[in-house]
Amino acid sequence: MKPVKTFSEYINDETRVSLAEREKINFEIELIGKMIEAREEKGLSQRELAKISGVKQPAIARLESLKSTPKIDTLFKVLKPLGYTISIVPLESKK
Repeated sequence: MKPVKTFSEYINDETRVSLAEREKINFEIELIGKMIEAREEKGLSQRELAKISGVKQPAIARLESLKSTPKIDTLFKVLKPLGYTISIVPLESKK
């Protein structure tokens, strides 16, 4: 296998990361990025978010650092006090 120098090279190498895995990674990055952005816009620390969401601060830290994949109920608990929820929307159809 050819050595890679950057994360971008790694994630875009189809012999290392499948399309499905890449989509999952990109979704998690986008979701957690939005969660961090929302928390910061509200002026909340991880500790404050933990207190109002009922999710322990270390769990929020693990989510924000992408060290763990959140369970759906955890996402709802964290996102609600931030003014967000999760929904399923159809993909844009290709014409």
